[in-house]
Amino acid sequence: MQQYIDFFTSNPILSLVWVGLVVAIIGSMVKEKTATYKVIGINHATVLVNREEGVFVDIRSRDEYRKGHIAGSLHALPSQIKEQNLGELEKHKSAPIIVVCKTGQTAQTTADDLNKAGFTNVNVLKDGLIAWNEANLPLVKSKGKK
Repeated sequence: MQQYIDFFTSNPILSLVWVGLVVAIIGSMVKEKTATYKVIGINHATVLVNREEGVFVDIRSRDEYRKGHIAGSLHALPSQIKEQNLGELEKHKSAPIIVVCKTGQTAQTTADDLNKAGFTNVNVLKDGLIAWNEANLPLVKSKGKK
């Protein structure tokens, strides 16, 4: 124990970095366990869509969506979901919802908003469309205005 005390007193900056990392890891684990959504991989997402009539919800900008999106996905901006302006998404309240963004990070807030709006089975695609592209899965382009 004395060695730890000596280390902490001789290296205060490094000690603070270690404490910060431990707190960040614990905070991340707690957030993941208490989240109202699940983070799922590509395989699980495709099973939800194919077997349980799940719906991909793409929350990227309209231009990004038009350039390429997952086939059959619905487009909704995070601001629309936050304001509960759900449109066609309203029909799928009891279906599994898979929220998709570019990296999987911004989808988490939108997933919480969907849960607050009454959606019961909300998921986030881990690593978003980056993972989808890395798996060489197809994207479709929108034709015309949507």
